[in-house]
Amino acid sequence: MLLDPRYFDPLPTPAEIAGWDAACVAECGMSFLALMENASREAMHALVGEVGEVAGKRVLLLAGPGNNGGDAVALARHLDNRGALVTVGLARARGKYTGAAGYNVRLAAKLGLTMLPLSRVDLSGADAPDIIVDGLLGTGFRGPLRPDMLALVEAVNALATRSYIFALDIPSGLDGDTGRPSPMAVTARATVTFEAAKTGLVTAQAAPYVGRLLVREIGIARTVRQRHPCRAGRIAPRILDAVRPISPTLHKGSAGRVVVVGGSRGLTGAPLLAALGALRAGSGLVSVACPGAVEVSLKAGFPDVMTMPIGAGGHFCAADAASVRDFAAGAGAVALGPGLGRHPETAGFLSALLPLPCPVIFDADALYFLALSPELAAKLGPDAIMTPHPGEAARLLATDIAGVEADRLATARELAARFGCVAVLKGPATVVATPDGLAAVSPVVAPNLAVGGSGDVLSGLAGSLAARGLSPLLAASLAVYWHGRAGELLANVYPARGNLASEIAGMLPHALTE
Repeated sequence: MLLDPRYFDPLPTPAEIAGWDAACVAECGMSFLALMENASREAMHALVGEVGEVAGKRVLLLAGPGNNGGDAVALARHLDNRGALVTVGLARARGKYTGAAGYNVRLAAKLGLTMLPLSRVDLSGADAPDIIVDGLLGTGFRGPLRPDMLALVEAVNALATRSYIFALDIPSGLDGDTGRPSPMAVTARATVTFEAAKTGLVTAQAAPYVGRLLVREIGIARTVRQRHPCRAGRIAPRILDAVRPISPTLHKGSAGRVVVVGGSRGLTGAPLLAALGALRAGSGLVSVACPGAVEVSLKAGFPDVMTMPIGAGGHFCAADAASVRDFAAGAGAVALGPGLGRHPETAGFLSALLPLPCPVIFDADALYFLALSPELAAKLGPDAIMTPHPGEAARLLATDIAGVEADRLATARELAARFGCVAVLKGPATVVATPDGLAAVSPVVAPNLAVGGSGDVLSGLAGSLAARGLSPLLAASLAVYWHGRAGELLANVYPARGNLASEIAGMLPHALTE
């Protein structure tokens, strides 16, 4: 299975993008020089788009020893043609550059461009340039930075308030796979990357260094991308097109039925928020199956949500499983876990309840019991979607949060493979992964989602989409993007945050049209 290009943009690793470059040469007869020329020209247009015309501006280009440095030297030529006052700092002797990079160094010399050894470049701040272009290290870099390069990166960053810092392909010092700084990276105002965003550019830990991410095509042939598909993608805004148009004959029975299974003493808000998420996503029938003793609290919370009391206690136990299963018969999806609670008897309830004949969204306290009883994984089913935050993911994988966050794509893939279902690793730049190793990263970073109950709304939203027959990968990815877009729109209403989780749900219908 591959990611559907209708909804996902390619997100190659450094190795995959290098493979694309090589395939363009070997399979299509293109040259590395043509690709470098295209990249440098696109970088010039991207830079001018960010800072305006460059005529008369002093631009310092730092050229590393490889192809990234070649891009910087070629860019210097284009900026010189537009009237910029360019200086190139070279990481190696002119004669040591080879291939396309060597050609561009020789051409720049013939044109009389100022090129100096990096050791002679003044980064003291006494006369800061208007623009600094970082072309030191490319996406293939693996840390840590050498002491001399670390000192150079720190000197560049010290000028960040006086010079506009623009990175080519990736800020130097970032790991191209994970986005980890090693241990520091250039802090760019904007980064132009070529042909596609790379996995290491879209992680939350990379964001402070990347700045504005600008993706520019450089002529990688479509046939190359098709013959050498990458295993990760970036969720594209056009994924909202997967929300089916409203039929004039729609009725509540055909709009999808979602059952939320959750609630316990003191935790009745979570299943209501999940139900609200499903309703605001367009489900026609949404019900909450809850322990009998908490139904009164649930019914008082929101009149649009139907409830079904199960048993007489304040938590679920194994004896309740058959009743819940009967109530959920015919549902398009079940959101399992919001407000479920952690009473020891609830473990037996889950074991007796699962598997269910419809897609299950496994969230919150259901994930707690899954970590305690890994044998439940065999009962999730291939259509299940699990939605852990980093703390829950750490418990499920018997690691710590730092280990989870060190490589979020790898963590999401490990969760999906271990538990045999689609995994949604929540957080900034949420990752969706499948058991066979596909991964999709959300482009949305929305601080307004950082409120208790936000994940419950996401569970209901994912359940609503699964109930409409979308594949688990598409349902999860669409839910993540739609939820994030609602959070972005809330920032217009609550620019300093302060919104409620219920307002995230309330913004979902608007997020489809804004």
